[in-house]
Amino acid sequence: MARNDGTWGINTRLAHDGNDPSDYFGFVNPPVVHASTVLYPNAATMAGRSQKYTYGTRGTPTTDALATAIDSLEGSAGTIVVPSGLAAVTVPLLAFAAAGDHVLIVDSVYHPTRHFADTMLKRLGVEVEYYDPHVGAGISKLIKANTSIVFTESPASNTFEVQDIPAIAKAAKAAGAVVMMDNTWATPLYLKPLDYGVDVSIHAATKYPGGHSDVLLGTVSANETCWERLHEGFVTLGCCAGPDDVYQVLRGLRTMGVRLEHHRKSALEIATWLEAQPGVARVLHPALPSHPDHALWRRDFSGSSGVFSIVLAGGGQKGQHAFLDALTIFGLGYSWGGYESLAVPVFLGDRVVAKAPEEGPVIRLQIGLEDVADLKADLLRGLAAASA
Repeated sequence: MARNDGTWGINTRLAHDGNDPSDYFGFVNPPVVHASTVLYPNAATMAGRSQKYTYGTRGTPTTDALATAIDSLEGSAGTIVVPSGLAAVTVPLLAFAAAGDHVLIVDSVYHPTRHFADTMLKRLGVEVEYYDPHVGAGISKLIKANTSIVFTESPASNTFEVQDIPAIAKAAKAAGAVVMMDNTWATPLYLKPLDYGVDVSIHAATKYPGGHSDVLLGTVSANETCWERLHEGFVTLGCCAGPDDVYQVLRGLRTMGVRLEHHRKSALEIATWLEAQPGVARVLHPALPSHPDHALWRRDFSGSSGVFSIVLAGGGQKGQHAFLDALTIFGLGYSWGGYESLAVPVFLGDRVVAKAPEEGPVIRLQIGLEDVADLKADLLRGLAAASA
């Protein structure tokens, strides 16, 4: 069977990268290896650990298949697979931060990332500072002699500001800081962070790679400079994922391209339509020409996913809850990237620099794989309830 020679299109790569059926007697999927103990042929091999697999926490054919596929997509030197998207954030932060360090984190970051930074990182003696998502090259003014990490997320969680990642990475690299990026929204199909100066690319594989709202997983990919330290931290922490979850994500990866394209088209159609609906003050979707960061998004991204937010025209929390309670197709649930549409109320009271929208309450929408006409009708029910 032919292997990827670098010329394959993205859906061909998604369908075939990560494992070779000839390695497993022709079966197209890799084995699900449940492993802790690995046996050695003799004492000398055991003493030198001179075989590919040494213990279950350090990798199996199952985790290697997924990591290899992700490396192909990311252009990375190596990828670790961890039990959740949050673990994909915390493991690299623990691997690269040390007591006395200064860490810069975008103020519009995923809330559990902020919670980890404000609790565990600070208890470990790390100084945490939040910066405006629109800082761009101006981040150089915030970098200190002890700044070890600049943690980015673009577009931002919930409000979808787009950062100037190349400018931020250039300033951080000049100061010797490691640049990390949570790229869950775009996936490596629509943005490859390492191509823009990022050192460590983070994904909640729970979302689009998994795609079916039934598995938790995270991946972290690094360039050649940072791979060894990332891997050493991963092994030290023992934060490894279960083989059945890894297999589920590898299976989801095969169809991610076609699913993501459907999410993209439906979400953009609905976002455009929502801009004209009474009761909607603003739609926060970077692929819309009305978005203040649209030009930056067009420069760096090759596509958009199915998650965006709307700002209601007043109504406060009462209107926000009325909107949500009127929905019948959209489920009220956290996460996204699955086949079903979801809606959640957005809380922005934890921000210290970035401003929240002032027109009214914010609602985040995950556009699933349902028919667009049905989703529009459901959203009209929500808007009618909010206005009433």
